[in-house]
Amino acid sequence: MSRIPQHFIDDLLNRLDIVEVIDSRVKLRKTGKNYSACCPFHKEKTPSFTVSPDKQFYYCFGCGASGTALGFLMEYEHLGFVEAVESLAGSVGLSAPREQLDAAPQKSRQNLYTILHQAQLYYQRQLAEHPQRKEAVTYLKGRGLTGAVAKEFALGYAPPGWDNLLVKLGLNEEDRQLLADSGMAIVNEETGRLYDRFRHRIMFPILDLRGRTIGFGGRVLGTEKDTSGKQRGAGPKYLNSPETPIFHKGQELYGLYQALQHKRRPDNLLVVEGYMDVIALAQFGIRNAVATLGTACGEEHLKLAFRHTGTIVFCFDGDNAGRKAARRALENALPAMEDGRKIQFLFLPEGQDPDSLVRQIGPERFMQQLDSATPLEEFFFSAVSEGVDTRTLEGRARVSKLAAPLLARLPQGVFRELMFAQLAQRTGLSLDVLLELIHEPATLSEPKPAAPEPMEAPVRQPPPPISNRYAAPAPQSNRTKLSPARLALSLLLEHPELLHHPEINSELPGESDANGELTQLKTLIQLLRNRPNANFHSILGYWGGIYGMEAQKQLTGLMAHQLLAAAKRSPSYDCLQELKDALARIRQDHERLERKKELAALASIEYDHLSEPQQHRLRELVILNQQTKLTRH
Repeated sequence: MSRIPQHFIDDLLNRLDIVEVIDSRVKLRKTGKNYSACCPFHKEKTPSFTVSPDKQFYYCFGCGASGTALGFLMEYEHLGFVEAVESLAGSVGLSAPREQLDAAPQKSRQNLYTILHQAQLYYQRQLAEHPQRKEAVTYLKGRGLTGAVAKEFALGYAPPGWDNLLVKLGLNEEDRQLLADSGMAIVNEETGRLYDRFRHRIMFPILDLRGRTIGFGGRVLGTEKDTSGKQRGAGPKYLNSPETPIFHKGQELYGLYQALQHKRRPDNLLVVEGYMDVIALAQFGIRNAVATLGTACGEEHLKLAFRHTGTIVFCFDGDNAGRKAARRALENALPAMEDGRKIQFLFLPEGQDPDSLVRQIGPERFMQQLDSATPLEEFFFSAVSEGVDTRTLEGRARVSKLAAPLLARLPQGVFRELMFAQLAQRTGLSLDVLLELIHEPATLSEPKPAAPEPMEAPVRQPPPPISNRYAAPAPQSNRTKLSPARLALSLLLEHPELLHHPEINSELPGESDANGELTQLKTLIQLLRNRPNANFHSILGYWGGIYGMEAQKQLTGLMAHQLLAAAKRSPSYDCLQELKDALARIRQDHERLERKKELAALASIEYDHLSEPQQHRLRELVILNQQTKLTRH
């Protein structure tokens, strides 16, 4: 196996102009010192997509898409990392070098893709040719599927029997091991022999974003016989491949590959419950449906979906089970609700699923149902208030204790502020009181009973209007919006050269902090010390290697925040002084925390048992603490 060296990627990005890379694909317009366009990753009429030639990165203030020229190419043309690097290198007349690594893991993964593709072709042939395929064909025709849609989704048939696939594909010991490693064969614990996992089932291949088969789902048909010839139970209705090196069901969406073939950037993705729902909707021309693979829709599923659309619509049955599933999806969706994203919930009539409903009312009326889907914020407040009399003080207290910890899972941003503001208006509690409740345990998996609880916090007068209290302030001063560590981090991203200014003291105290901001700032400072000429996109690549893609995305969002703030700064704004002040506040906060710990330690000892120096120090700390409180207020 080989990989592309990081130094080549850094050099390549330094050679490229992100404006040229993007402008050749999306027409850009000069706006000040930056460029703008309507975002290619979500539908909009007013341009919110910004490209910075100075920082060599792009950011969409509408959907949050962001990154370097490399990231844009991967997202826009749906390329893998290596393909995108090679494409960019070719555009400037270079070829990407490779570093040789252990080739065994890569070869093993490729062999898994190969054996699964062969299994897919085998199952497709059985659906067309096997003598016992009649039940499978009858079932599919009964669901109204045409041959064309069955071919598009590569539907197949696993015939009855314990070793059909093993006999066909397990020609040697290596192939038999691959069938076991890919989840297509199971080892009998008593005999040690292999047997086929899927038997007498309709087979649904699961594809990754590159169209490679990575697993299967199998829908049971009737009953089968065991090895002694006796009838045995049919097993679970749907059986999925197990976790393998190339298949992780918590990170894949069935039907996403086909949806993106139809439209590269769907207006929305409709999350349904099963394979047949996806296929039936596709047959009726609704090509944006996807399904999870036997699990609740989790955070990784949402990350994957939001890479390709700005709106997700969950589709559930309108019965109690559907409402319960919707509450689980709502909880999992909260951490993914970044500004610019949209999540809705569509509840179908009881007894209906997407497959049956689209056949009954037709695709046009079905699509009209999406227009009336419930927004996340509306469903959230409905769910937390279920079974609670919010006209009473006890009811409002219960809603506050349940809702505040859940809203704390929302990412920082305008949507989070508005949701807390809405909760404050509904309960009459101030934001300060609500923030005291965010560490309470809370879940929406089960609706809460209506039994009253004692009040845990005083009910106060309703807060001022949202526009005054909670609206995001205009970016005239970073002091009002970012913590000292976050402000210093953003300023150094914008102006890395400031770290080497003689007036900057970059030595910082403390080990770490709860939210990781100070740790990240120290990491950035160390990186800039080691690489004095580092620019933003080389920092971004380094950051992704340390903290992962999600942290890398947050970093681009912070840089976008700085660009927006910079556009509205007054001419007298002094970045150097602002950085000096932020670093000084970090040190002051650390000193204040250390004094507080020392004061607590001395105060825990009876005064008469303290030595005279300790008593003097205690009085000194008390005075300093009082002065600090007066200064802060």
